Amino acid sequence: MPDSPTAELMDGVALARRVLAETADRAVAFVASAGRPPCLAAVLVGDDPASVTYVKMKRARSRAAGVESRLVAIPPTARTSEVVDAVDELSADATVDGILVQHPVPSQVDERAVFEAIAPAKDVDGVTARSFAAMALALPGFPSCTAAGIMRLLDAYGVDLPGRHAVVIGRSPILGKPIGMLLLVRDATVTYCHSHTRDLAAIVATADIVIAAAGKPNFVRGAWIKPGAVVVDAGYNPDNIGDVAFDEVAATARLVTPVPGGVGPMTIALLIEHTVTAAEQRHGLRSLRPPT
Repeated sequence: MPDSPTAELMDGVALARRVLAETADRAVAFVASAGRPPCLAAVLVGDDPASVTYVKMKRARSRAAGVESRLVAIPPTARTSEVVDAVDELSADATVDGILVQHPVPSQVDERAVFEAIAPAKDVDGVTARSFAAMALALPGFPSCTAAGIMRLLDAYGVDLPGRHAVVIGRSPILGKPIGMLLLVRDATVTYCHSHTRDLAAIVATADIVIAAAGKPNFVRGAWIKPGAVVVDAGYNPDNIGDVAFDEVAATARLVTPVPGGVGPMTIALLIEHTVTAAEQRHGLRSLRPPT
């Protein structure tokens, strides 16, 4: 029998609802000023079922918040140049405020080349090299939505960051590396761990904050967690299983995110918030702030 959970849940659903309500109010004000709603264009290459589902969810949430959702569907056989051309057109389109390229893309497409075609002012998902540099240097720009969502959760639950040891398990360019940069900017001491890390459990056991982004179900075990640590499960695997062995970890941690209902809702909420911010900034209504 698993230990009884003692950790407080970090409710991403409730926080995302508040973020979206505030964003919807800003979208209404933008329409009154600009005469049109903010617009998020989603580029979907191929017909991967999970990607199709994610895009549908993001489009529905966008519309509910008063953001126009435009879908650019590209065949799964497309070459890199075709996808880049589509992104170039959206970057040049004055009626588009934000661009989302749903990843992963088919194997024959150079995902990085596609990302880099996004105009910096429209990179609301924070996937370009320029956006990563802004995160690392605390310059104005859009951070990775998932990383920004995690930071918003940590702030909402009063997690003290300066001087705390944060261990990030995973080094992907859209999550692991960005969240480490954002934590570092906020004065946390950051250790990156990955598939070649030795003595992973011992390193995690020293962490005040654990960000699990390994993409492996139930990978982080309760015995690894220091009592009172904060654990953010950024994994999402089949059957609604995260990267954290939830019952084990919740018996030791002080705060933990559930899967589903933790990081996922915040990712979508920040994507929509960033889109409205991009629209306001492009119309001179708001200056871009440094990454969250």
